[in-house]
Amino acid sequence: MHRYVLFLGLVSVLCFFYGCKVKSFYSDSQPIDHTEWSELLASHVGEDGWVNYKGIKADTERLETYLRKLEDNHPNPETWSRNQRLAYWINVYNAYTVKLIVDNYPVESIKDIKKGIPFVNSVWDIEFIEIEGERYTLNNVEHGILRPKFDEPRIHFAINCASYSCPVLRNEAYTADQLESQLTEAAQLFLSDPRRNQISSEKPKISRIFSWFKGDFTKNQSLIDFLNKYSEHQLRTDAKVDFLDYDWSLNDLQ
Repeated sequence: MHRYVLFLGLVSVLCFFYGCKVKSFYSDSQPIDHTEWSELLASHVGEDGWVNYKGIKADTERLETYLRKLEDNHPNPETWSRNQRLAYWINVYNAYTVKLIVDNYPVESIKDIKKGIPFVNSVWDIEFIEIEGERYTLNNVEHGILRPKFDEPRIHFAINCASYSCPVLRNEAYTADQLESQLTEAAQLFLSDPRRNQISSEKPKISRIFSWFKGDFTKNQSLIDFLNKYSEHQLRTDAKVDFLDYDWSLNDLQ
């Protein structure tokens, strides 16, 4: 617990000074269709979530077409519904993470693209996302938009960091009309995957995501309460939770 508190304290301080917070932006855009992203994912991501980056690199024109659509349509909270905005930003995070890998492929780990201090100058702090003139990093999207503005812990199972221990990259886009079922399915899939979580009633070994972002999962409930909502194997309330090592190897199909 002590290390967790220190971690979140460090995140908060670094985000304050180095730009995780983002300013409000208002656009006259209308909600967009994510069909191009779904089709690209269906072509190059398996049911198990492994990504054919070599195939996407050869299919980069389709990826760039979708990214241009994202870049031309910044969500407006006055005209876009909550689910439309949430689905948009999840897709932004995933699509730009894929772009980052493809632009640097082959690479053994996303962390090799830019080594450094998280929230200061690591790969997640590269300012390469531009949407209607507003520039963002992946940290901005996750910690400045998705986490604080939507208060939805299941986003941690929807956004993909291109690594073995991350929740899998869904092989279809997140969409407003399917978002609730997609997020629930993502949570259930993540918890049932023995490569990422080993659930047992008394001594579960779970992803470090639940340690790093414990506060997102424990608002008005315990961590075990949250896990029991989505795990097919129920944990005892006095279960002794341990955390698995995190493997940052690239989630590459090859």
